[in-house]
Amino acid sequence: MENTAAKSSLGEWLQDCVASFPELQGGLFLTRAEELELKNNDRSALFRQLIMEALNCLSMEEPQWTFVAARLYLKQLYEEVQSNKGFGEKPYSNLYGLIEHLVKLKIYNTELLSSYSAQEIKEAESCIVPEKDELFTYIGLKTLADRYLAKGFNHELYELPQERWMVIALFLMKDEDRKHRMELVKEAYWALSNQYMTVATPTLANAGKSYGQLSSCFIDTIDDSLRGIFDSNTDAATVSKGGGGLGIYLGKIRSRGSDIRGFKGNSSGVIPWMKQLNNTAVSVDQLGQRQGAIAVYLDVWHKDILEFLDAKLNNGDERMRTHDLFTGVCIPDLFMEKVEKRADWYLFDPHEVRRFKGYSLEDSYDEQKGNGSFRERYTECINDERISKKCVPAIEVMKRIMKSQLETGTPFMFYRDTVNRLNPNPHKGMVYASNLCTEIMQNMSATIVHSEETKDGEILIRKTPGDYVVCNLSSLSLAKVVGDNVLKRVVDIQVRMLDNVIDLNSIDVPQAVLTNKKYRAIGVGTFGWHHLLAKEGIKWESEEAVSFADKLYEKINYYVISASSDLAKEKGKYPAFAGSDWHSGDYFAKRNYEAEEWCDLREKVRSQGVRNGYLIAVAPNSSTSIIANSTPSVDPIFKKFYSEEKKNYKIPVTAPDLNVETAWFYKSAFHIDQRWSIVQNAARQRHVDQSISFNLYVTHNIKAKELLDLHLLSFEKGLKTTYYTRSTSIELEGCESCES
Repeated sequence: MENTAAKSSLGEWLQDCVASFPELQGGLFLTRAEELELKNNDRSALFRQLIMEALNCLSMEEPQWTFVAARLYLKQLYEEVQSNKGFGEKPYSNLYGLIEHLVKLKIYNTELLSSYSAQEIKEAESCIVPEKDELFTYIGLKTLADRYLAKGFNHELYELPQERWMVIALFLMKDEDRKHRMELVKEAYWALSNQYMTVATPTLANAGKSYGQLSSCFIDTIDDSLRGIFDSNTDAATVSKGGGGLGIYLGKIRSRGSDIRGFKGNSSGVIPWMKQLNNTAVSVDQLGQRQGAIAVYLDVWHKDILEFLDAKLNNGDERMRTHDLFTGVCIPDLFMEKVEKRADWYLFDPHEVRRFKGYSLEDSYDEQKGNGSFRERYTECINDERISKKCVPAIEVMKRIMKSQLETGTPFMFYRDTVNRLNPNPHKGMVYASNLCTEIMQNMSATIVHSEETKDGEILIRKTPGDYVVCNLSSLSLAKVVGDNVLKRVVDIQVRMLDNVIDLNSIDVPQAVLTNKKYRAIGVGTFGWHHLLAKEGIKWESEEAVSFADKLYEKINYYVISASSDLAKEKGKYPAFAGSDWHSGDYFAKRNYEAEEWCDLREKVRSQGVRNGYLIAVAPNSSTSIIANSTPSVDPIFKKFYSEEKKNYKIPVTAPDLNVETAWFYKSAFHIDQRWSIVQNAARQRHVDQSISFNLYVTHNIKAKELLDLHLLSFEKGLKTTYYTRSTSIELEGCESCES
């Protein structure tokens, strides 16, 4: 790449570039490029025009034009960065000088210089492989350059792609044992530069920089008190400012018409507090780039559930609408059973339940399928005449759920009993809800304010911190790690990188810091499932695909658990390990892992523990999968050929590795029988200790019964969550916080 940059004529360089792809018909493009070069003295304008010409040639028959456009853009970036830096003979040279310069500008973290010697940084520079830049498509490279490469405060570009990968590797490994630290840096760079894995958006943007935190998403539980509600709102603003998305559980808040301090009918319910959160999401944006992203969850038995389900609709009373929040509904097994039987469903005020029964209904779940403490307490509440209740047909509630889904894409579905039965840490609490993208399942609890007093001129506030969940994410590129047979090697370094994020992170919410250290939760994810199926020649709608998902995710799970256990031996178990399902072996029994290798792993975990209390979570990763030239998460593609549209550009894109062989296996999401997707997802869910951002794709004219059947099948097959219900009639923005 850099040898070609020295050529005197851009025309000669372009000829070499096009010649790299002999399957392309490049004659007209080269003629047009020569004309543009003769007419245009503005270098930046010339590159823009040449890139556009290359993209205009892009088609399903000649998808490689995206790489020609990418190399043109690379050449432009190289020239721009060299001009801005003002030092270095080549685009990739003097990494130490770059770090030193950006530390002085307060863009890079000073610890990059204090942790590593000049010799170590020079050694890291020697491992950079500029040719890895040629793996990028144009849309991938543009996404990386626009959003993640380090820029000055006047938006001048200083960093190139391979430098971003290396700086991430250096930063995440800086506290490792110096005896083998540089080997770990090289291994992390290898995994990133080959696009075998991606780190989460906040880590990709902020690792090695002087600002921003590294975690993707957070989950809070709001206490039923005025102070608890407003403190949670402040925490939400703090998280959003740092670039994190948020899931918030509202189920402990008393319903509309409930009493306050004994005065009946005074509570206005959850909707006004949702309005406050809606304002926070809009007014406190994420790192100055986009408005905040908050999902709120409520139990389907809560008295405010019907108003909650209408909160995103485009008609009705605007005073009851929160258009900028995402919604999720927490569903016990019993509700789905009542829907199927067309039976009645009862709604309660959680405050009344606590007052009259001495327990919180949301604090219980069915420990066995069809039997357990939730349905027992639910029945007790129905039979207690002191508790006011509202009776509605369960199917009517479900209709309201589906109406909102077809109009807005939400609410997300959270199957709480399934989640809690499979929680690896039930000894320390329970899971009430999920995050913004429905893949995180971790113990939650509210932070309680006990007192506030003045002493010696200071104000002292005493709180009992709750479990404020933190998501630390990264994802495997399935088509590449499977194709190159490097799965275990990548997982080993990936788990270490994620574990280091926990200690290196800067989070301004104290209870989140405590929770992060208590469970040391990570979320190894995946993307490129459809890409992998196409390369393997496997039809989406087939038993072969279901079996492939089952076997592959079992293998991923095995490697992840093993890697975390090895880390535990080296660095210590997570603090809450004792008494967990990992410790008892119940984790393995609940998933019917009985093969000899699994029995050996169970004993290994029992004896040396695991480093991380939660391990796998499959996020949406639409942007990062674009950077890595693959398909998002476990989703099917929309189209083989489409245009990626943002506010300032429209770029043509083809499915990855599109050719005459793979084209037959790239079926559009809206043409796929969703029952196959559900069964596929159930197969992989068994091997995922948390959950999966799993979308349902339906046409706008789907019949209510058909959509209901999809939800019933999801419940029956043991899915923990479903994310968006994506209809052909609505456009939905993906979550950028959780992308990894």
